[in-house]
Formats: sequence, C-alpha cells, structure tokens
Amino acid sequence: MRLDLGDRAFDYDAGQAVLIAPHGDARRLPYSIASAPEDARRERMLELLVGGDPIEPPGFVVGALVDIEGPLGAFTFPSRPDVRRFLFIAGGTGIAPLRAMLRHALVVPHDSIGVFYSARTPDDFAYADELRALADAGRIELRQAITRSTAADWTGVRGRLTRDTLSDLVHDTATLCFVCGPPSLVEEVPRLLEAMGIPRTRIRIEEM
Repeated sequence: MRLDLGDRAFDYDAGQAVLIAPHGDARRLPYSIASAPEDARRERMLELLVGGDPIEPPGFVVGALVDIEGPLGAFTFPSRPDVRRFLFIAGGTGIAPLRAMLRHALVVPHDSIGVFYSARTPDDFAYADELRALADAGRIELRQAITRSTAADWTGVRGRLTRDTLSDLVHDTATLCFVCGPPSLVEEVPRLLEAMGIPRTRIRIEEM
C-alpha cells in the first residue's frame, strides 16, 4: 500500500511504523514503513507492506484520504552506525521494516550487507524481485528459506533457520544484526548469532 504524502513533510527513521485509518475512523491499524526515509523524501510517499488477509476496517481504496499517526517505535537503524557490516534477518512480513533499513544501509558507508529471509512458501516472499536484483548486482548477499512448502522447484534452504545456514552471512563478529518476524524466529535467532560470537549488544529484535 502506498500513501501519497503530497506536500506534507513526514520525517522518520528507517524501521519505524505508523498507525493508519480511513479519514475520521478511530480504529487505527499498525504497519511498519517499508520505504527508506530517502525514498519518502524523493517519491513523496510511504510504502506499507499489507498481508494477504482482508484489510479491516474498510475504507483503504485508491484516492481515499487516510489519517496517519506516528512515526512510532524504537526498532530503527542507527543514524551513525559504528560498524560497516549489516545483517538483516526476516520472517514473513517482518521484511517490511528491514526493507526500509536495507534501502537506507545501501546509501551509507558499508562493507557488506546480508539478508536472510524466511517465508512459508516461495510465493510468500515480498519484494522478491527487488532483493534478487540487488543480489545479482552484488550489492547484497541474499539467502532465502521456505518453511512449509514442498515445492519441487525450490533450490534454496528448507526448514528452520540454523547456525549452518546463517554462518556464511556473518563475516565479522562486529556485524550489526537486525531480526524481525514471528515470535519463534525472534527468540531463536539471537541465540544462534551469540553462539557465532556476535555480542548481544549488536543484535536488535522486533516481533511481528
């Protein structure tokens, strides 16, 4: 979902969220912003990742006026990171805030950017073409895993994330790691990263 900002300023940090509702409706829904602050300033819009379930309450239609509250949340990319290696680990719609961070990380000084993205089936990956294009261009290292599908044509990782499947994306124990997804992922991944030598202070988490 794309929200046209028009001439309105909306400053936020990569990773933050908003509450939105059709104009005048008090029932506001939370969504992470999937576009980087640079994207919003350039394109004058906010991009939100909306899941496959019907949107409630109704009223989000093309051209409708929308109320926005925010930005909200402390799960953000640092304004002045003290490292140059970043790793983003997403499960399901947890890719939304990480996509904003990733797009921001691409324009700050960095040595490597890794992305591990887990979804139920190959069709459940959001921004798949964009991520693959970045990987093909050598701008990110990308690994994808499916957890439920038995698709015969899938050549990537299957099943739950393990230390082995994550290890080739960790090139330095000073890597700054961001984890966002379902509770099981957010609980398990920090333990794997710590076992690989990443200090807990360099692991930032958000549960979806």
